[in-house]
Formats: sequence, C-alpha cells, structure tokens
Amino acid sequence: MGFFEKIRDGLKKTRENISGQITQMVRSFTKIDEELFEELEELLVMGDVGVNTSQFLCGELKKAIREKGITDPELVVGELKSIVTQMLSGDDSLHISTKPSVILVIGVNGVGKTTTIGKLASRLKAEGRSVLLGAADTFRAAAIEQLEVWAQRAEVPIVKHSEGADPAAVVFDAISAAKARGCDVVICDTAGRLHNKKNLMDELAKISRIIDRELPGCDKETLLVLDAATGQNAVNQAREFQNAAAITGIVLTKLDGTPKGGVVLPIKQELGLSVKFIGVGEQLDDLQPFDAAAFADALFDLPASAPQEETGSTIFEKESEAAAQPEEGASPVKEEAPSPAVSTETPEKKHRRFRAFADRLMDRLDEKEGVEELLEELSRWRNDNLLDRDDQRLLRNLLVTVENRGAGR
Repeated sequence: MGFFEKIRDGLKKTRENISGQITQMVRSFTKIDEELFEELEELLVMGDVGVNTSQFLCGELKKAIREKGITDPELVVGELKSIVTQMLSGDDSLHISTKPSVILVIGVNGVGKTTTIGKLASRLKAEGRSVLLGAADTFRAAAIEQLEVWAQRAEVPIVKHSEGADPAAVVFDAISAAKARGCDVVICDTAGRLHNKKNLMDELAKISRIIDRELPGCDKETLLVLDAATGQNAVNQAREFQNAAAITGIVLTKLDGTPKGGVVLPIKQELGLSVKFIGVGEQLDDLQPFDAAAFADALFDLPASAPQEETGSTIFEKESEAAAQPEEGASPVKEEAPSPAVSTETPEKKHRRFRAFADRLMDRLDEKEGVEELLEELSRWRNDNLLDRDDQRLLRNLLVTVENRGAGR
C-alpha cells in the first residue's frame, strides 16, 4: 500500500465525519449565504476542529469566496480544502542532521508513546540511520520493559536503568553509548506526567542540560505524542505540555480508529505546533510523516465521497433530473436498479419517514436501549443528500449521540 493510500484509509472515519457531512450539507444549498456558513461552522465544531479554528476557517473561506466571486455552493468544499492545506503547511520534518541527534518523546500514559518510539526507530533504521533507545521514563511501571520489547522488534539497541532511577542519568548513558558506537540518532522515552508541571519542567531541564553538555550544538527534537481519539482533550494536553516544555512537534496516533482527526487543525492554528508524524495503523510502517497536502487530499477526497448515483449533475440540476427521469423511459431506470424512493418519493413523504425513524431512534436512546438493528438504516439516511436542512441537522445530532454512546460497538 502506497503512502497516500495509507493516509487515505487511516482518515476514513474522520473524512466521513467532516468532509462527508460538509459535502452533503452544501449540496442542500442553491446559493452561498450566511446560513451555509453557520451550518459549516457547526459541522466543523462537531468534527473536533474547535470553535476558534472553525471560526478562522469560515472567515478565510468567506474572504476567498468574495475575492474569487464564487457563487456555486458545489465549489465550497474545494476552497475549504485549499485553505486547510495552506494552514497546515509548514516545517513538519525532523531536524536530525548532526551525529548523534537526540529525539525526546513525551506524552501521558495510554497515548501510544512507547509504540511511537518503536515505530519511529524502525522507520529511521529503514532510512539507513543507526538508532539507539534510552529508557528514561523510569517513573511509570513497566515502561522500561515495554520499550525493551519494541527495541527488539525494531532491532535497535537500548540503554536502561532500573525502575525509579534518575532519568537524566539514563540519558547521559544513552548519549555516551551512542557516541561510542557512532549512532546517528538517540531516541529517549521521557516521563509524561502532568500532575506536577514543576517536576516535569525540572526533569526536562536537567535532561536538556545533560544533552547540551555532552552534545553541544546537536540537533534536538522534543515530540509530544497525542491520541487523536481524545478529540479536544488532545488539544488541551498539547496546550499544557507546551507550557511545560519546548515542544518542537506533535505525533498524532490512532487516526485510523477515530472520526476525530480534525484535532490536527486547532493544534496547528491555535498552538502553532507542527504535526510531524501521524499513526494510521498498528504495523511498524504505519507511522507516516505528516504531509499537509496529502492530509488535505485524503480528508477532502471529493470523488470518493460523492454518492455513486450522481454522475456530474450540479446542485441546480439534480432535482429536475430526478423528476424527469421516469418520463424518459422506465426500462433504463430499472436496469440500473435504483431505489424507487430515490426517484418517486416526495420531499414531504421523505421528511415524515425520516422523522418517524428519528423518533424511534431517540426513544431507544432515551431508554438506554441498544440500537444496533437501527444502525444500518441510520447509515442509509446519512448518505441521503436530499434530506432538507432541518432533517440533516437532526441527523448530524443523532450521529454524534450514537457515536458518543458507543452504540453498536
């Protein structure tokens, strides 16, 4: 599987949650007006883009549409994609040109910090660099043993002390070993606890002094690992760590298992932090370097997200085409086997049918009953771009409620 395919597959849930909903929404408009922007902002916020960043994106989109004289709602998503690409562009590469260079990795428990170190070591080794790991998270139980397992998988050496040892001493020994062995990169697992920021800052400051003394002028990266599945909590973690440490970049893990990949946007726009790697799977090679253009292409994969039965009609032509289709001959229509409701159901009947389904689903949710048997129908409604805007808004709220309650998992 190629680079783009990995990112595209990894962003499938996020794409359905953000760009799929946005595409469906703009197709319900025949003109670009303030109501469109209000609904767009609402969708972005629901996609974990955050209020501030959603307002920023809508503001930039308004300016672009005004400057280019755009009047067709069908072009809105493409303009939004361009703005996202530009916003995310920047310095997203690792700076590790000195020998050795040092990468410090921090992050709270459970975000995939140790896994990230193992995958990063494997990637750098595959690029022809010699790598050594330093087990400097001596605080968390079993952290050293877990890192040792990943060192074996990546087939790289590791320097470790016993649990509770001084992290700075581990870093000192790791640097000494790297210099003696002529290693290119030292990756150090460091404590990520935030319950006492002063201790964290003191610990990282001590480690930095050791690095500056032993490797003056070396390249040093401090990467914060965040779990994309935590949504806006990941942004809050980044903000807290940014106040406690000189972070040079973000590693965003578990993108393949969550619809909340929109957190990439506020991390960049609000905090000014570049995402340097994203995790899109569980294999060793599933830690991918971040590329703004590839990310935006995968997130706004417009041809793939368009419904199959629509073949080039503009928003102004869809309704008339649907009405005219039966009159042009029943046989061709039957050969393509569309749902009869697509071509003959009136908007009022569709509205009543959807509301009956929504009432049934809400009753089940209110009673805290399982809704597994309703998920297939919910998915069909999600792909129906002919719902009116009020029904689409209700549908989005239902999708969020079902997602938050973990129904059907």
